[in-house]
Amino acid sequence: MRLAVEGSLSELGRAQERLLFERAPHDDPELAGAVREIVAQIRERGDAALRELARRYDGAALEALEVPRQRWERALEALDRPVREGLERAAAHIARFHQAQLPPALELEVAPGVVLGRRVEPLRAVGAYAPGGRAAYPSTVLMCVVPAKVAGVDEIVVCSPPGPTGEPADAVLAACALARADRLFAVGGAGAVAALAFGTETVPRVDAIVGPGNRYVTEAKRQLAGRVLIDCPAGPSELLVIAEDGAEGADPALIAVELCAQAEHDPDAAVACVATSPALARNVWSALETRLPREPRREIIEAALAARGAILACDGLDDALAFAERYAPEHLLLLTRDPRGRLERVRAAGTVFLGPHSSVAFGDYLTGANHVLPTGGLARSFSGLSVLNFLRVATYQEVGPEAAAALAEATRVLAHAEGLPAHAAAAEARRPS
Repeated sequence: MRLAVEGSLSELGRAQERLLFERAPHDDPELAGAVREIVAQIRERGDAALRELARRYDGAALEALEVPRQRWERALEALDRPVREGLERAAAHIARFHQAQLPPALELEVAPGVVLGRRVEPLRAVGAYAPGGRAAYPSTVLMCVVPAKVAGVDEIVVCSPPGPTGEPADAVLAACALARADRLFAVGGAGAVAALAFGTETVPRVDAIVGPGNRYVTEAKRQLAGRVLIDCPAGPSELLVIAEDGAEGADPALIAVELCAQAEHDPDAAVACVATSPALARNVWSALETRLPREPRREIIEAALAARGAILACDGLDDALAFAERYAPEHLLLLTRDPRGRLERVRAAGTVFLGPHSSVAFGDYLTGANHVLPTGGLARSFSGLSVLNFLRVATYQEVGPEAAAALAEATRVLAHAEGLPAHAAAAEARRPS
């Protein structure tokens, strides 16, 4: 087994720090150029370019880009009962948690006769991206579509890469039916993001694009962020485990299975463990090495570990938490003596799992918190997907006649101070004659 970084946290070299902390895909000029070309092709050639990309990257010859709703419904009916029940349970939890996040309307009289208000309105149309390729992600369909439904979005368009049959996986189709999406297109990668941003002959233009993806998807979202609302830079999966020596649940075997679970997503996944003693770090390494041969997706896990995997020892919990703030992971698992008490120290993580029973896998599927989260160290700036991503806030202002007279002089003074005499005149026009 080979890890990208191992040893002592205090002895990290400059190259090792860059490998750990500089994970954002836009640092790769070759990737940025390739995505820029794909975006240009979609903008210029629309559906024809989408079909060409499907042939090149997915090995699919698409007769139609859109998958009919009847096909989704058949997939849902044919879904194994335990899988359907699991998706239904997940959808119910997601709806409940996101319903609680809806912000109320607001109206406030900030001064006599000056009334300000806030109206919360759903977006007209959103695009949801569900990854494909190495695995199908019906859970991601639920994480994107259900909150949009809760918000009241008019039209929800799902894009997911086609398989050899020319359609996304049956589980993705079934999830679209279960979540009550409006349209589904068998398009993937950066091309799907561009199609949703610009619109094509078939794919509608949307107001916002949400959902995780590989490096190409994340880079396309970054490049198009000024043209369409983007949720967050949700790229390949990330996990940081902080393990405190002597804490209940800081079990090397448990840590190993959590690291494998996130690494199996993608060779570009980033997984790390910071342990508060060299002995615990060595035990985690041994547990991971023991577990790897039993993993069905061993090749993917090993590639991820070799590229960005890390097991590090530190001098104490304070050092580990300081590292977590710099690392800013998508998922942070706290296996410490008082995980809830340590939560206030965490200022940069997409979502935090507290204690040994809180597997990250539960959050991936069933807890109801969203699994579309910022990656690449950008959890220090971005929030994960929530119902707020599907809403816009519009304010309104009403000023009565007496309040207008009271505001006029101060507005005139400020307008002249900024060199805007017409503003001053507009305010003075409200003075009583």
